[in-house]
Amino acid sequence: MTEAAALQWFRDMLWTAVLTAGPVVLAVIAVGLVVAIVQAATQVNDQAVAFGPKAAAVMGVLALGAAWMLGNLQRFTQAAFEAMARLGGG
Repeated sequence: MTEAAALQWFRDMLWTAVLTAGPVVLAVIAVGLVVAIVQAATQVNDQAVAFGPKAAAVMGVLALGAAWMLGNLQRFTQAAFEAMARLGGG
């Protein structure tokens, strides 16, 4: 395997991780921002208040996008194992 091929696999791995985790992270950031604004406006600065909406957002995103996320991971993993098999000559 050449250095360029290894870097391409590393790039693909990082891109797959970003695509898979991105929706969950963006949902948590958006909900956290809204909760922070509401907490600042109402002066309720309890850390436990922010946990519920963030947990609900994560569950919602996972419920809606779990199949797509798993498909991304499966495609990358299958391609990686096929490449390893070709590399080993098997």
